[in-house]
Amino acid sequence: MDVIFLGTGTSQGVPMIACDCAVCTSTDSRNQRTRCSIHVIMDGLRIQVDAAPEFRLQCLREKIEWIDFFVLTHGHADHIAGMDDLRRYCDLLGNVAMPVYSTEEGMTRIQAMYPYAIVDKPISKGYVAFKLHSMPARIELPQGTIESTLLPHGSINTLGLVFTEKSSGVKFTYYTDCKRVTDNAVALAKGSAVVVLDGLRPEPHPTHMSISEAVQAADAIGAPRTYLTHLTHLTGHVEWADELPVGVEFAYDGLRLSL
Repeated sequence: MDVIFLGTGTSQGVPMIACDCAVCTSTDSRNQRTRCSIHVIMDGLRIQVDAAPEFRLQCLREKIEWIDFFVLTHGHADHIAGMDDLRRYCDLLGNVAMPVYSTEEGMTRIQAMYPYAIVDKPISKGYVAFKLHSMPARIELPQGTIESTLLPHGSINTLGLVFTEKSSGVKFTYYTDCKRVTDNAVALAKGSAVVVLDGLRPEPHPTHMSISEAVQAADAIGAPRTYLTHLTHLTGHVEWADELPVGVEFAYDGLRLSL
């Protein structure tokens, strides 16, 4: 299994508009954070999770040449605003609608933002089309399984995702944008080689886990490696590294994992 971190930043991105703090003006490329999304390759199957406003640029940077289907964790702008750029992947799939999985909230947001794309196939080559599916608790695929669980995120729930590759048996967990990791989510993530958790900032936040809350969740899950994502400009990559326990690190844009 391969995982590519397309973006690891919060909704405002880093550098943040009109900010000259040490992180926003840093020359360390790991502090240049576009909005949050990942690309998972499981026995050759390519799954895109979320599409940030920078999605097109992220795909060009990381040379994402194919997407088999798309998962939207939730309908907030920093995760959904780049979905129109899936049009190129509809072309590559053979001018067919891109399969899209999400929650009811996520599908409602897609329908509101992209009503022209809710069709059986693109209206013409170069246009986008989405075939919407409610994300089940488990998707069985020839390449492995994708399990989902709901995570609290303010007034909505976010999809937490657990990927298990068939050929290797490797398990990978992605829990972004959540205030806490539920008991069910902890149990589902057990045995993962790598876990990715929302770790917004040092201070508490009403809808996201703080760094200390994410570290507690990582300890409960017990994976050998945990990466924190959805990071603000309050945490410099190097400056905060020593504050994290062994086995917990900050993710960064362009990070690639081969599991």
